Parts: sequence; C-alpha cells; structure tokens
Amino acid sequence: MKRSAKLLTLAVALFAGFGTSTAQAEGFKVGADVVSSYVWRGGELGDSPAIQPNLSYTFSNGISVGAWGSYGIKDSGVERYKEIDLTVSLPVGPFTFMVTDYNNASNNSDAYNFSDNGPNVIELSTAYAKGNLSLLAAINVAGNKGDSTINTDGTKHAKYFEAGYKFYEKDGYSAKAVCGVGDEDYYGDQFGVGKNNKLALVNTGISVSKDRYTGSYVYNPDTEASYLVFMASF
Repeated sequence: MKRSAKLLTLAVALFAGFGTSTAQAEGFKVGADVVSSYVWRGGELGDSPAIQPNLSYTFSNGISVGAWGSYGIKDSGVERYKEIDLTVSLPVGPFTFMVTDYNNASNNSDAYNFSDNGPNVIELSTAYAKGNLSLLAAINVAGNKGDSTINTDGTKHAKYFEAGYKFYEKDGYSAKAVCGVGDEDYYGDQFGVGKNNKLALVNTGISVSKDRYTGSYVYNPDTEASYLVFMASF
C-alpha cells in the first residue's frame, strides 16, 4: 500500500513539474451522465442503468484533477455496482498524460486500500488526439491483482490500446468508430484455458452523438458479447 501511494505521489509531482503552452480554462467543472448500462472497454460492469457524476478542477498550467463515479440504479441480485475513480491529467500539445485510481466502491469500505486484494487499481495512460484521430495506451501498475487462479500475472500489469476515428459530422450528428486491444485475461474471456495475458481484440463499436445524447453499439469479439447503450449528458 505504501509503495502504491508513493508511486501515485511521484507521478503527480512529475506532472506538476511539466508546463504546457496551451491555454486552459481554469476552474471547476461538474456534470453527470445517465446510461442505460455501464459498458467500459468492451465489458459490461453492473447489470443496471447507472448515474455517472463527474467533478474536476483545472489549474492555470493545464493540470486537471477530477473525480468520476458510476452508481447502478438497481442491484443486480447481490448489490448495486458502485465505482469512484480519481484522475490527474496533464495535456502537452496533442498528448494527455494521466494517472487514474479505479476504485470498486460497492462495499463502501477501504477507499484508499491499494493492497493486492484491495478495491483500487492504479493505471498510467497516454492519450493522443489530433483532427479526427484519437489514440490511447494504458497499463495497470499497482493495486488489486485479481484472482491468481485465473491469471498468474493478475490485473497488476494489464494493458489496453485503443484507436478511434470520427468519420461523420453533418446536421449536428457526429459518428466515431473505435477499436480496442487488451489483455484477454482482464478485458476479454477471462475463463478460457491456457491464457496468460495474451493481447486480444476486445472492444469494437460505433458511437453516434447529437447534442447531449449518444447511442453506442459495442461488440467484444473475444467474449462474443454485444451491447447497445444510450447516454444522456448533463
């Protein structure tokens, strides 16, 4: 736990040492999304519609500190799925460097427990956006390792790579295609035989947006599961 906390502190300090010449809007932002189901990187988390609030503050040097959550509206037979994520991000030109703490808050305890069996996973990621193209590379570096009987390397070093391209914009509508590759034991069919963090195609789909509304079709080729998600942003 102490090692993970030191890692997060060091990453924040390094970000604070960088500067960016890009002008940023300083101040608070607050909002929320309502989704028909919570689908993330090709997998569904919680069998329920969810409310997803967000809160962030951007400093004058471009560093942003934010909190994001997802709260299932109804339980899925056992308990409501709840998640609270904390993120520090820094934009540098077309790149954004991020440290994210994903916290499975379903049991409402041990919020800052970064041990191997705790509710937190620490991820380092880099995003790139220019024109209609977006890219993402992410790796889990600390926190919960998951069930070692499924994955000997656990979730600790799970990797994910994604490419997105906006191919349509007309009459207020925009459409984007996404393709994501990740460790099969974490993002894909976790219960297959003989798998050891092999990269697999786990997230494909198309999202269409207009105003505050978005509809997304998502298909995970590895699990062979598909989802149709509606989101309203406020």
